[in-house]
Amino acid sequence: MDHDAVTIDADDLATRLTSADPPVVLDVRWRLGDDRGHDHFREGHIPGAVYVDLDTELAGPADPARGRHPLPDIEVLQDAARRWGVRDDRTVVAYDDNGNRSAARAWWLLRWAGVGDVRLLDGGLRAWLESGRDLHTGDGVPAAPGTATLRAGSLPTVDIDDVATFRGTLLDARAGERYRGEVEPIDPRAGHIPGAVSAPTAGNLDATGRFLQPAELRTRFAALGVDPAAPAAVYCGSGITAAHQVAALAIAGVDAALYPGSWSQWSSDPDRPAATGPQPR
Repeated sequence: MDHDAVTIDADDLATRLTSADPPVVLDVRWRLGDDRGHDHFREGHIPGAVYVDLDTELAGPADPARGRHPLPDIEVLQDAARRWGVRDDRTVVAYDDNGNRSAARAWWLLRWAGVGDVRLLDGGLRAWLESGRDLHTGDGVPAAPGTATLRAGSLPTVDIDDVATFRGTLLDARAGERYRGEVEPIDPRAGHIPGAVSAPTAGNLDATGRFLQPAELRTRFAALGVDPAAPAAVYCGSGITAAHQVAALAIAGVDAALYPGSWSQWSSDPDRPAATGPQPR
């Protein structure tokens, strides 16, 4: 999968939005500790966009046994996707205002559910504004009802037992201080899964919030021990920014699995070991 199969730039999106077959645009503004995503959307969003609530629409109910953002039931996700206007024959573009760290969850989840053409707006809302284009205010509604039929399993996942014995490269997409166990703002224990390599999501982006070029990402992941011919999997706190890492790996030409339960599930099980410090073990 190349850069163009994962992302779309602001100029291309603007052109497509004025065409006879415009993409469905999803605004996925969400940050840990900020529950005002819908308010931010109402204050200004890309014309035609609809708001997607990450906590309630891109995840099932939080459960220590499954994690803070477990995968939603496919029927529930399909109902939500149809509310957003998603159709089987139409491109979907997701964005946020945080380097696509939350929008990537929609990208990954819809791809996992079999939607064929899902992109991330490279650079997010910032790129749209820097292109000189306006925002709309208020609530957004889809141009037409969605008709998409979703089926789980089009992208690979690993579960908690798979991760415990993983034979490839396991990447931890959280910030370095959380990986090292120096801080833990939300989950039961600090540290990381033994054997995992620290690979903070911020390293996928340039100074403008856009993804690095494919060659740069290949260099980054090779330095972290990723071999395109060997298995790779990613986790984070609850499976959100890990999706961003999967997108970056796809741009680099690597097919990686997502561990949906992530550290929130692993750290809730007292029988699972936790490593601390800068090294994998």
